[in-house]
Parts: sequence; structure tokens; C-alpha cells
Amino acid sequence: MQKAKVSRHIVIWLVAIVLLEIAPPVEAQQPAKKIPEVGFLDPTSRAVSNARIEAFQQGLRKFGYIDGKNIAIDYRFADGKSEPLHDFANELVHLNVDIIVTRAIPGAVAAKQATTKIPIVFVGVADAVAAGLVASLAKPGGNITGLTSLAPELSGKRLELLKETLPKISRVAVLRNPSNPGDPILWKETQAASRTLGLQLQSLEVRSPKDLEDAFESAIRGHDQALMTLTDPLLQSQRKQIVDLAAKGRLPGIYPDSEYTESGGLMSYAANALEFYSRAASYVDKILKGAKPADLPVEQPTKFELVINLKAAKQIGLTIPPNVLARADKVIR
Repeated sequence: MQKAKVSRHIVIWLVAIVLLEIAPPVEAQQPAKKIPEVGFLDPTSRAVSNARIEAFQQGLRKFGYIDGKNIAIDYRFADGKSEPLHDFANELVHLNVDIIVTRAIPGAVAAKQATTKIPIVFVGVADAVAAGLVASLAKPGGNITGLTSLAPELSGKRLELLKETLPKISRVAVLRNPSNPGDPILWKETQAASRTLGLQLQSLEVRSPKDLEDAFESAIRGHDQALMTLTDPLLQSQRKQIVDLAAKGRLPGIYPDSEYTESGGLMSYAANALEFYSRAASYVDKILKGAKPADLPVEQPTKFELVINLKAAKQIGLTIPPNVLARADKVIR
């Protein structure tokens, strides 16, 4: 009996040894690979940014990334308000996303204040150096890079186009949001350009949507002859109301994005915003493959589009000069 027990023990030990040889150790088993997660921090609303989101997703697909399959995109929209923007940035950091993609100076500032470790890709920032986001365009340094819109430099060009379209104007109302951290840069450049062109500016400050009607009433009282809107997420999110108020006040306007003209605005002059988002996907791809934001130069636009809405011109009784119309990249009839 004793020998039988010993034999059974030997058999059990041998079987155990064989099983251990066959089965890989727990430590050697690889855990399921986590798909990369991108935090998409937008200062505007989902409705306003739909076309941009689609452009970004199309850009990602060119590099083989499909949302929900091999990459996850976590969206946050601040609806033009600054307070939730910072809260959402902190949420994305808490979720430990792999990259944060954001828009304009308010979004980039909120993201940078929330993290110094997670890579950040900004889109459409007016002047990343002046805003203190990067050390230089060629060598950003830190954890942030992206695409600049050259917005300050474009202020002068937009005023020139207004002057060419309306040679007799002397007063221009400028719609701006002083709460935007990038506003001082844009406003300073606009003032400098106005002095060169001999134009007098009236600042129309808008910190919330409820300020818009008062701003336009100020423009009418001030006998302003045209309107210029500075780049800002809050204003962008209210673009339909802005172009409607401009039409009501018969104010010819020039805007910082073609989405304004597509919503009924008169003119816009800017780089193509959808191309920005498509190009942002290339930054995401490079970073996911190991590149550091500090080593990825900030990209500048090389092509700008003049869009003219002839329906809007007709509505306010304006004839666009042939020399201006001939330079339009797109005409809405």
C-alpha cells in the first residue's frame, strides 16, 4: 500500500511537471494591447465643428486609423465658454489619453496648463510663439506642436480687401472677444494695419452671445461702414447670428473663416480650416510612432482662400468690384 501511494505521488508530480512545461508562465503571457486614445478638446460645439471632425477622421484614415477600431477619440466641446474648456482639459489628462488635439489659442492654452507630459497637437493657433505655447516654430520644445493659422498677419490683408471692396470707407467695426488669451495679439496687429490704411476702428467687445446685439447697435450708432471679425471660438460658434446681424445692419463684413461666408457672410480670407484638421492627423501618426512634439516643427499654411458670397452682397445692395471678384477662389452665387 505504501509503495502504491508513493507511485501515485510520483505520477501526479510528473503530470504537473509536464503541464508546467506545456503551459507558458503567466508572466510571459502578453496582455491585450490598448488602442491609442486621442482627446479632442474643442472650444466650440459639436455642431460647429462637424466638418472639421470629419476632416480629422479622414486624415487619420489615410494613416490606417479608424475611430472605434484601432484608435479611440474622446471628444470634449466647450460651446464657446472658457470655464469648461479648462475642466475638460483636466478630464482628458485624468483619463491619461495618449495625445490631446485642440483648437485655437484658448484650447491650446487650456491643454498646456493641464499637462506638461501628454503630447498636444494644436490646430489653427494664431501666433504660437507670441502666445507662449512654443519656443519657436522650427523647434517648439516641450510637449506641444501643431499648425498655425498666421491669423495676426492676415488682419492687414483682410482690411486691405475691405478697402478695395469699399474704397470710400473710413470706419470699420471690429468684433472681438477680450476673454480670448489670443485677442491682444490679434487686436494689436489689426490696429497697426488700420493705421497704415488710414482706417479708424471701433472695438466691439463680445464676451458672451448676449453681447452680440449690443455690439451691432454700437456699430450702427458709431456710423461704422464695414465689419471685421477676429478669430475666436466664441464668435465662431455664433457665426450665423453674426452674419444675420451684419445683414440686418447692412454692414459689409470680412471674416476669418469660410464657414462664415457659407453661413451668409459677405467675404472671408483664410487658410482652409479643413486642410488644417486633415494635416493634424499626420502629427498624431508621427507621435504615436514615437516622435516627440518638441522635435516636430509647427506647420504654417502656404495657401489662403478668398471666398465671396454674392447673395450676401445683393442682400445689402453692394456690387463687388471686378478686380476683387476676379481674385476670389470661390464665389457663392
